[in-house]
Amino acid sequence: MKALFYFIAFVAGMALSIEGAIYSELGKVIGKFESSFYNFFVGSIILLLIVLFFGRGNLNETFRVPKWYLLGGLFCVIYLTVLVFGIPKVGVGISMIAAVMGQIVASMLIEHFKWLGSSQKRLTKDRIIAVLCMVVAMFFIY
Repeated sequence: MKALFYFIAFVAGMALSIEGAIYSELGKVIGKFESSFYNFFVGSIILLLIVLFFGRGNLNETFRVPKWYLLGGLFCVIYLTVLVFGIPKVGVGISMIAAVMGQIVASMLIEHFKWLGSSQKRLTKDRIIAVLCMVVAMFFIY
């Protein structure tokens, strides 16, 4: 079952690179912020339909959760908008590698310090070496 999830995550990662390239090009024509807005607008409509037909949760609970739980949308906007600006300057590959590196470093810190309700996974010498190897690989790839 884990292998299937890894594969699906791999495909989702590929989709993010394709999305970044598409919205970078769209940004050249309609504007960078407008491209990011378009992405979220269309995505919101699609998700609205999915929630209407398949949703099993309760959106009313949104108003009862700690407010910091709602910051995910902000980080998503930052992520996509930075890609729309960055990809034309440095390319899809380096933008995605840098984004993944940021995700890995942040996830390691979140798990090490048990931030945001995560379970603890200690930051070890091996994990640090793995990140450094990725930095070296990024240098050789680009």
